[in-house]
Amino acid sequence: MGETKAIEAAAEPDPTRLFNRELSWLAFNQRVLAEARNPDYPLLERLRFLSISGSNLDEFLMVRAAGIAGQVRRQIEDVSTDGRTPAQQLAAIHDGAIALEADQQAAWRELRALLAEAGIAIVGNGRLPAAQANWLKDCFEQNILPIITPQAIDPAHPFPFIANQGMGLMLALTRLADGAPVLEMMLIPQALPRFLRIPALDGADAAWIAIEDVLRRHAELLFPGFRVAGHGLFRVLRDSDIEIEEDAEDLVRYFRTAIQRRRRGSPIMLQLQAGFDPAAEALLREQLRLDHAIVIQTEGLIGMAGLSAIVEEPRPELKFEPYNPRYPERILEHDGDCFAAIREKDIVIHHPYESFEVVIDFLRQAAQDPDVVAIKQTLYRAGKQSAVIAALISAAEAGKSVTAVVELKARFDEEQNLLWASQLERAGVQVIYGFLDWKTHAKVSMVVRREGEGLRTYCHFGTGNYHPVTARIYTDLSFFTADPALGADAGALFNFITGYVEPRRTTQLAIAPIFLRERLYELIEREIAMAAKGKPAQIWAKLNALTDSRLIDRLYAASRAGVEISLVVRGICCLRPGVPGLSDNIRVKSIIGRFLEHGRIWAFGNGGELPSAQARVFIASADAMTRNLDRRVEVLVPIRNKTVHDQVLGQVMLANLLDTEQSWRLDGDGNWHRLGVGQARRPDGSAGGEAPFNCHRYFMTNPSLSGRGAALASGRKVPKLALRRGGA
Repeated sequence: MGETKAIEAAAEPDPTRLFNRELSWLAFNQRVLAEARNPDYPLLERLRFLSISGSNLDEFLMVRAAGIAGQVRRQIEDVSTDGRTPAQQLAAIHDGAIALEADQQAAWRELRALLAEAGIAIVGNGRLPAAQANWLKDCFEQNILPIITPQAIDPAHPFPFIANQGMGLMLALTRLADGAPVLEMMLIPQALPRFLRIPALDGADAAWIAIEDVLRRHAELLFPGFRVAGHGLFRVLRDSDIEIEEDAEDLVRYFRTAIQRRRRGSPIMLQLQAGFDPAAEALLREQLRLDHAIVIQTEGLIGMAGLSAIVEEPRPELKFEPYNPRYPERILEHDGDCFAAIREKDIVIHHPYESFEVVIDFLRQAAQDPDVVAIKQTLYRAGKQSAVIAALISAAEAGKSVTAVVELKARFDEEQNLLWASQLERAGVQVIYGFLDWKTHAKVSMVVRREGEGLRTYCHFGTGNYHPVTARIYTDLSFFTADPALGADAGALFNFITGYVEPRRTTQLAIAPIFLRERLYELIEREIAMAAKGKPAQIWAKLNALTDSRLIDRLYAASRAGVEISLVVRGICCLRPGVPGLSDNIRVKSIIGRFLEHGRIWAFGNGGELPSAQARVFIASADAMTRNLDRRVEVLVPIRNKTVHDQVLGQVMLANLLDTEQSWRLDGDGNWHRLGVGQARRPDGSAGGEAPFNCHRYFMTNPSLSGRGAALASGRKVPKLALRRGGA
């Protein structure tokens, strides 16, 4: 009890113990941006990383920066875990965002030149050959001009509303008849493409032009009788978070109105083209009321996320070689019968290396199987064209009892989830919206099937969403089991969500926000006890983010006790590794590559050296963040089947720790260092000297253990990964 109190006391804000969350996120997006400048990647894939970096920054500003700006406006003085006030954090975010945007522009200049060399021209304001100019003029008149609505800015015309992520042109005009100046605003409808593909120029295979350049070229068609004296492009980002009011009587109605309010949130960023007219800028500042917003003057392209359109250029030699995920042999050996395969033995599917179709087939078969009596499903993000939704509707129409927990608070998917909820309800699915204050973030599917004289429960636990598109690029784990104990715990979980019946205990699952945090604490304390007994004591974890100060302090306590800790943290990490007397035994790395690392894994040595059969291994839907542990419904799932245990620990987790080609190492000062070729390291951080290793390439070329089935014994062996220790 004394140690626990000491740790809780240590969780007070302290800049020497913790990195700032927001600045750690900016560092993560710098690592994403670095991939746009990675010469080992195909050119269009580098452009994709630049687009992703731009999209990431937009969301960060609309949610995180906007939230802190709101605290500043309300004069909240609560400090962050590293001891900064909201005003101090916002100032640091402003500086970091401006620096990141400048780096994005530098990457764009580099890539634009390389694209030109590869025969993909990005047309600016330069003169076009007659054929292309005429084609573009016809396209403008037929497909763009009818949509554009210019508006004069004067006392007779109210200043127009500029939507979130809205872009527009301010044009200074001179009326030819009398020389009078006129100021016009031309908002660019979001229905128009960000970039337009035009007939190829001489010496190029393809040509693209930004929509703002199309408008500038043809401004005289919009304003006959005027001369364009000047123009400038601008873009606005607004606060896009949705705060839930405790007295909301109807959650569906509340979210429908909240989505509309979000479009009118307070501005958080005004981005201006370099050389923007000072008078026009002053007008925008006045009308938008830029209270604590960031204003960025941009030398190059505005709206980096739009570059994703050019990535679709059909140049396969400039992209990663297409990858087709494997369908697990284990399922095929049972003639595609998911239930027979799961009944025989637990199985884990490693996406995207193994097909997400297994998850879809599991639900489709459940919908069509006359012996299935009930399906229960959580839905956090399901995508716009969801086979999961179709399977649930089919099951309900077949007369099965179907329950869907649809999370309305899934950021930026609220509108789509409202649509799915409506369709599910019309089909007869019992739709539940979960808790008002907590998001249901657990990824669980439960199928109850009549077999023999009783019922058997089949479960799917995932670390990712039921989203067929992201499943192609997110690395996640899908765990299928017919274990009765896990089935009973899954039933208790759904009763908790649908009926607020809080389970007093579970035999296998740890559920947040009830006791998942405490379960992790117990597992860490057990490793501390092992170290005290002189036994091997180790913790491995793979997470998207590590920000919770109380959990971090327990990891610090474990490090001080001699526990060796190796963490793979993709994004935000507030823990300071390698600090003498605090975290000497903790190492942190991040993997950024072709696929987005998304799976969450915890492994505890349990008295042995990792990896070993005696280790305790878990997969989770939760990251190590306060919101996940205290304000979301999450699950921590133990892995007990030997083959699945070996796959998760000795294949997936170990490969991530061994990776050198896509890895970055975090130091105690908050700096990230790319390992790169020739810089192989062991999980303990020491120089290894081994050949460079790429975990994504390994997974693409080597089948999983639990999905291999009989082919694992009779066919090609999966190379066993080995952790070399010390100087061996």
